[in-house]
Amino acid sequence: MTSHKPTASSPPAITGAGQQSVLQQLAPIVLAVFVSFMTIGIALPVLPLHVHGQLGMSTLMVGMVAGAQFAAALLTRAWAGALSDTRGSKRAVMTGFGIGIASALVYFLSLYWVDQPQLSVAVLIVGRVLLGCAESLIVTGALSWGVGLVGPQRAGKVMAWVGIAMYGAYAAGAPAGMAIYKAYGFSGIAAAGMLAPLLAMIMLFKVDAIAPGKLRRVPFYKVLGMVWLPGAGLALSSVGFGVITAFVSLLFATRQWGSPALAFTAFGVGFIGARLLFGHLPDKIGGAKVALVCVLIEVLGQAFIWRAETSLPACLGAALTGFGYSLAFPGFGVEAVRRTPPQSRGAAMGAYVAFLDISLAITGPLAGALANVAGISAVYLAGAACVGLAALVAMRLLAPAPAS
Repeated sequence: MTSHKPTASSPPAITGAGQQSVLQQLAPIVLAVFVSFMTIGIALPVLPLHVHGQLGMSTLMVGMVAGAQFAAALLTRAWAGALSDTRGSKRAVMTGFGIGIASALVYFLSLYWVDQPQLSVAVLIVGRVLLGCAESLIVTGALSWGVGLVGPQRAGKVMAWVGIAMYGAYAAGAPAGMAIYKAYGFSGIAAAGMLAPLLAMIMLFKVDAIAPGKLRRVPFYKVLGMVWLPGAGLALSSVGFGVITAFVSLLFATRQWGSPALAFTAFGVGFIGARLLFGHLPDKIGGAKVALVCVLIEVLGQAFIWRAETSLPACLGAALTGFGYSLAFPGFGVEAVRRTPPQSRGAAMGAYVAFLDISLAITGPLAGALANVAGISAVYLAGAACVGLAALVAMRLLAPAPAS
């Protein structure tokens, strides 16, 4: 593994060679994020089946189990940002890997009480809480580390590549998770979930860290106030992703459409395709412009899933959702970064991604309650409506600032 020795005060120049070096510098971080996020990816299609099918719990409980991870991530974003800014981004990422291993061990423990479903689910939720803490540290640290390596002028590209790693792991992890679950049950999911962050930890062990900044940090609550508007756009656009991760497995099961891994893979293909083809646009033409177009594409994807009568339009809807959401994240993110000072970059990343946590923590339980009343397909109509509101946020970001 190649070691990197940049400093926070000397980002690379933006030249042709410099552009090539962006991916070279980010490659170890991106690869490690991909490997560690396989822990989440392999569980995405399996958790609803395990909780609803094997343990016999309601769709509301499915949503609560899914949302527990994101609620925990939300509550630890300030800590993750502070750790990145004061102790270094590498410390935050490596700590996240360690907590990810602990979460998988708790998954194992939950299987001891399978014959007592309520207790088993309670222990499983503890594992999900630990995984949320791990995800918070890994994502916040990786984004802060990446922006420190290549400079804030490339923040959109950092978010694009880290996002490719995250959602690529979701796409690759879904079919892998279904195969593991079929062959080894939920214990196989727990074992794989322990090995993935361990491997990622080994991959980054010898990669040099970036020294934390010495300037006085802006308090987290003030950073939160700086990024609340683009954060609101992220929260609303993330609802489409949330209803896919939490309920597309049950949609496929109730409609007898076959493996839900197809929908997760379609989402991942759309997501990664958009990042590879158009990931440079938020930095080049402006984040709000890109976000506006992309959330409208995401709305179309949610509508396809809502009206789907076979698996094909559902998978197409998942792909469109992934495509649109892919660039909404860095689109709103570029707007967040330019509103915050460099010495609080970790806090800025934590505060911005906290809006994703808020969205996903709320989406799971509320969508589960809606599914109990109106059926699973109804959550995708609600998803389309929420994502559509993100377009209003993008238009507000595009509006000229009022004269003071």
